[in-house]
Amino acid sequence: MTGQGLRRTPVQQRSTERLSRILDACAQLLDEAGYESLSTRAVAVRAGVPIGSVYRFFSNKRAMADALAQRNLDRYLDRVTARLAEPGGGAAPGAGAGAGPLSLDVAVGVVVDEYIAMKGVTPGFELVDFGIPGESEPNRHVADRLLELLAGRLGLDPADAYARLTFVISVEAADALLQLAFRTDPAGDPAVIAETKRMLRAYLAR
Repeated sequence: MTGQGLRRTPVQQRSTERLSRILDACAQLLDEAGYESLSTRAVAVRAGVPIGSVYRFFSNKRAMADALAQRNLDRYLDRVTARLAEPGGGAAPGAGAGAGPLSLDVAVGVVVDEYIAMKGVTPGFELVDFGIPGESEPNRHVADRLLELLAGRLGLDPADAYARLTFVISVEAADALLQLAFRTDPAGDPAVIAETKRMLRAYLAR
């Protein structure tokens, strides 16, 4: 996890483990009580650490939720990378992990499916997936990270402004449609998910 939202980045293993416990507790309490009721004190109690340990890493609950969102995004991109490295996951025969050209159909399928998979099993993900509730700016960060990960294999220049714009629009559209899918069906409406993939493939194929 990068240092976004953190006052300090842990170096020692004990500090890293303590930070992980704090973020795990934050995620659990988000599921139980929501963002508005989240507090640094409640997180400290749930994590079994002194309140000072929480403040050593975070200035407030917003910074803590930001760090949780960043951890979620890092883990999501790790999952996408691992899926694409599997046999039949998009790599050319004989290519190493993350190497070789990638089909747009495979890329869209993996990106959407791994998001849905995380939503079903990741504590706190319902309220804080890759950003704090009610904020749209995180979608630009998600788009940038996905473009960085996929551009070379899709034959795109990650520095190209139009490529970035298409990824931003795709992430914003997918975010809205997947919210609809989970409002319609707690498990994710399969028809809406399928249409989301179809729309993304058609738009990005241009």
